[in-house]
Amino acid sequence: MTRPTSWVPTLRRLGMVPALCLAVALQAQAQTSAQSSPGQVGIGELLAEPGSAGLGAILRVEASPYVDGGSRTDLLPLYLYEGERFFLRAGRAGFKLAEDERQRLDLFLGRRLEGFSEHKVPASLAGMDPRNSSMDLGLAWRYRQRWGSVRATLTHDVGRESRGTELLAGYSRRWDFGRWQLRPDVSVAWRDARLNDYYYGVEAHEARVGRPAYLPGSGVDLTLGLVASYRVLDNWRLLGGVSATWLDEDVRESPIIADRVQLAAFVGAMYDFGSPSVLWADRTEPLIVKIFYGLATADTCHMARIMTLRCASIDRDNPGRIVGMHIGRPFLERINGWPLDVHGYVGVLNRDERGRQSDGWQIDAYMKAFYYGFPWSHLVETRFGFGFGFSWANRVPWHEVDSQRRRERPTSRLLNYLDPSIDVNLGDILGSNRWRRTYVGVGISHRSGIFGSSRLLGNVDGGSNYIYTYLEAGF
Repeated sequence: MTRPTSWVPTLRRLGMVPALCLAVALQAQAQTSAQSSPGQVGIGELLAEPGSAGLGAILRVEASPYVDGGSRTDLLPLYLYEGERFFLRAGRAGFKLAEDERQRLDLFLGRRLEGFSEHKVPASLAGMDPRNSSMDLGLAWRYRQRWGSVRATLTHDVGRESRGTELLAGYSRRWDFGRWQLRPDVSVAWRDARLNDYYYGVEAHEARVGRPAYLPGSGVDLTLGLVASYRVLDNWRLLGGVSATWLDEDVRESPIIADRVQLAAFVGAMYDFGSPSVLWADRTEPLIVKIFYGLATADTCHMARIMTLRCASIDRDNPGRIVGMHIGRPFLERINGWPLDVHGYVGVLNRDERGRQSDGWQIDAYMKAFYYGFPWSHLVETRFGFGFGFSWANRVPWHEVDSQRRRERPTSRLLNYLDPSIDVNLGDILGSNRWRRTYVGVGISHRSGIFGSSRLLGNVDGGSNYIYTYLEAGF
């Protein structure tokens, strides 16, 4: 196995990937709070070794803390990366300020998934101002010994929703049993008055009969959790976890909060690209540069219809345009001996909105699998690729704004990103070895909210598609 062992300040080693992931999290508010996501600690440590990347998803079910709120189901995409200086963990992204065998200190940003949306309001909260998810800036310290790990996390809302602060202390212990890994966890969280009053309180203007004004103030919550993983293959893991949270007594006395233990559970799966049994691409492999140009499709021309050649209609009414560049490197080559490679990409594109709104920028980060085992590939190498990752736009694309407005649905700057494509080797076409590392093709730049199932993605049901042509070369 040959794989990178240290960071160098070049794009060849994809040092830009985690850096841009952090920039995305800064603006897109991509943090999952410790309490609202059972297993945040355990999932973050599942990657096999430094330099690893992982993809997956978990389905969470949790009891709403609000009266008449019932249970909430949420799909959480797992975008995981563990480098020497940067990390991305299921929505938490940051820098490692210090790390050795026992201690680690992180600076991170991300989303706190609490509150309720404007579109699914429990009866007990009718007429109240929405309590939105927000972004936290935080410091996390961890100390590891044979008897377990202790940690402390300090976060402050910088998304200007609650403007509150939380201090969390926790302990966890890991046990390995063959293919099984278990991690019980206990944490205590002190939340200040701003944080609790925003998410659990009733302001004077929101009071009504049966719902008096009430502000719980600061308080302490207790959470017990268990995260389990099962290694199906060397690089595939099944995940599961449960948690129980006891809210502060003053919080439970709020007229909008249910006086009960807050239960949550999740199941999921992930693929670890850095597992020792998988051959990493040789670190002398070339830097990949991809440049592309595309046009927005009509609303009825969805990605599945485009991929099955049933639709290729461009928006005839002044279509939006994109031009961009993605940078990448090979991660895996010929997985299990198959004609299948995996590359990692990060890049930026500019969106020309044709005067409908201000133009915008978009950052994409994704892993992409390429299959090239077609019967004619010995004559003209042909690759079918499919990328999966996330996309952040500094301004929601006009086609998403227009489509969601007509359907009275929300928008989000952070969405899931899919990138299917097909290309051919330019060297084979020209009969020249000089162009052997160059491909020309067509693809789809697809932003999607995964059918409104993910709070991390703003519960968006919809997205946008751009059909693009591209030139990709290795240097």
